[in-house]
Amino acid sequence: MNNMKKWYRLLFIFTFIMILVLIGCKQASKHYMEENNSEESPPDAVTDPIKEIMDSMSIEEKIGQMLMFGLEDTQVNDETRKLIEDYHVGGVILFKKNILGAQQLLDLNNKIKEINSGTHDTPILISVDEEGGLVSRMPPEIMNLPDSKDIGDANNAALAYRVGEAIGERVSSFGFNMTMAPVLDINSNPDNPVIGKRAFGDNKEIVSKMGIEEMKGIQSKNIIPVVKHFPGHGDTDVDSHLGLPIVNHGTERLRQLELVPFQHAFNQQADMTMVAHILLPEIDRDYPSSLSKNVITDILREELNFDGVVITDDMTMGAILENYDIGEASVRAVQSGNDIVLVSHGYENKMKAVSSLTNAVKDGTISKKRIDESVERILHLKKKYNLSDSLLDNIDINKINQSSEEIIGALR
Repeated sequence: MNNMKKWYRLLFIFTFIMILVLIGCKQASKHYMEENNSEESPPDAVTDPIKEIMDSMSIEEKIGQMLMFGLEDTQVNDETRKLIEDYHVGGVILFKKNILGAQQLLDLNNKIKEINSGTHDTPILISVDEEGGLVSRMPPEIMNLPDSKDIGDANNAALAYRVGEAIGERVSSFGFNMTMAPVLDINSNPDNPVIGKRAFGDNKEIVSKMGIEEMKGIQSKNIIPVVKHFPGHGDTDVDSHLGLPIVNHGTERLRQLELVPFQHAFNQQADMTMVAHILLPEIDRDYPSSLSKNVITDILREELNFDGVVITDDMTMGAILENYDIGEASVRAVQSGNDIVLVSHGYENKMKAVSSLTNAVKDGTISKKRIDESVERILHLKKKYNLSDSLLDNIDINKINQSSEEIIGALR
């Protein structure tokens, strides 16, 4: 009997202790939830705005985000309107042929934004090749900046940053939100017909140092810089606008020289890079770098850990059109890892790129997952730079030219 009483007493004590423990745990859990969720929604209620936008987009709209087209006129014509409204093109690029003067350029970019905002919620990329020096697309009222080689010869990081600021200021003043600069090619071949003074120099240290400072200067003006031409166009003796350059370097040589400025730029938050049309037989004997999974996925994405936006060089250049069907090349470009396919000239070329990519997704040649990877990167980039289709009223030409004069003066 005494043993039974002792047993009941122990059971009562154990039960009482367990009740106290459970009450304590419940109170602690309540306190933790109150502390951690007082200003936050429960996880199930948290939504990703990028994912929401993507969920609302059709395949045609997603493919449109992955295309950047050149225009054929100095004003918005029916073709341009159709590209934006019906084919949902996510970006355009302007060239000298599109630009007559300061006011005309401002009006053109405003009209592009107006049409896009009337049809789409996602702002449009408006790009230009504004490097300064040999490659400038600014209207005649704007004073040109020095060549990159002049900046490299000065070996002045602060000056390179100022050049980047000046580039960013001038393109933003006309409503652009992207510039295809800086050039990170190392001009290691004196017979190079296409790079030359566009490069900061013939060694990796100068190109890395000056290029990254210019890139940061551009970013400071909320303009997207596009570092180019990956994996390095400096040691070529053929102009890729006319034909396909062949460079007989393997990965070890690239790691020691050509890739160095790009790796530094990626480490310093480069957002976007352009891939060149050059054939590297030691790496891919079948496809140029712009269409090569070995170059884009294996080297750029996996080895260099670049998760930004990748764009092809212009697919209407001789390096592509003289060797490939542009529709097949556009499909290959996306399969290889490019996020944006650039088609600068010819309405038929643009339509072939659209139809080929659309059909490739519908028949499973390109997976929807592959499309979503690129669209997510593009939308994140647009969000990062807080892009909008807001219109601009006027341009301060004197202010733009003053910055050019100061930079030129600093080089004297």
